[in-house]
Amino acid sequence: MDDSVRIDKWLWAARFFKTRSLATQAVENGRVRLDGERVKPARALKVDMLLDVDNGSTRWEVVVVALAEVRGSAAIAQTLYAETEESIAKRQMLADERRFAPEPGAAIKGRPTKRDRRQIDKSAL
Repeated sequence: MDDSVRIDKWLWAARFFKTRSLATQAVENGRVRLDGERVKPARALKVDMLLDVDNGSTRWEVVVVALAEVRGSAAIAQTLYAETEESIAKRQMLADERRFAPEPGAAIKGRPTKRDRRQIDKSAL
């Protein structure tokens, strides 16, 4: 195996994104940072590099442990990276906040009706 792999391929193989095109878009939009810097999708990724990954719903800070160009099972994907302690603590804190103080409009699917809007306004007070 090579000693480097494209960052978009690795993100897809590590299952941070559902498709490789979504991984490419995230890198292009700056939601993936390598050692704190914006990169291009074709950037070579090597072992022991630090990645900040934001897939829209969750943020991770991970260290690359192994490289892969093909998508495997979830168990294999989890062996490709190690999440930092700060990242684990931050994700847990955000999960607790969402559980104990949910967003007022989170239960509403789509555009709120007049009744939904009144309930949102009432719960915000």
